[in-house]
Amino acid sequence: MATPLDELDELFRELDALLKNPEVGAALADRGVNQSLALVAKDGLRAYLQGRKAEAAEDFATFAEEVFSRLPGPPSGRPS
Repeated sequence: MATPLDELDELFRELDALLKNPEVGAALADRGVNQSLALVAKDGLRAYLQGRKAEAAEDFATFAEEVFSRLPGPPSGRPS
């Protein structure tokens, strides 16, 4: 019998497959969303939910830095 944590693991496997799907990647690109960064964010959340907080923090920091660096306009208000 599957536990709630097993269900979360399965959900992340499905999300991983979706985020690696070329059609999904194209649809995300149409929205200006980077497919690789979405995978980093997914990895960060999964690590956090599994209690791997240092890894989660690193993934989220990378994600935030990359998203901020791709924003249009001056860098005011962005974390350094």
